[in-house]
Amino acid sequence: MKKLKVTLIRSTINRIEAHKRVVKALGLGKLNSSRIHDDNPVIRGMINKVSYLLKVEEVQGE
Repeated sequence: MKKLKVTLIRSTINRIEAHKRVVKALGLGKLNSSRIHDDNPVIRGMINKVSYLLKVEEVQGE
C-alpha cells in the first residue's frame, strides 16, 4: 500500500480557520513537522484543501 509523507512548509498564521483545522487533523503542528499517512481519498482531499501549505512525497509502505 502506498503511503504519503506530508510536511508543513508554510505557517498557518493568518489562514482560514477551516484550513488550520485541516492541518491539525493531519497531525501537523510546527513548521517542518511531518507525518506519514495511508494514501486514500480522505487524506488526498485534506491535502488538496491545504496544498499551498504542504509538501507531499510518496514513500514505500509495508
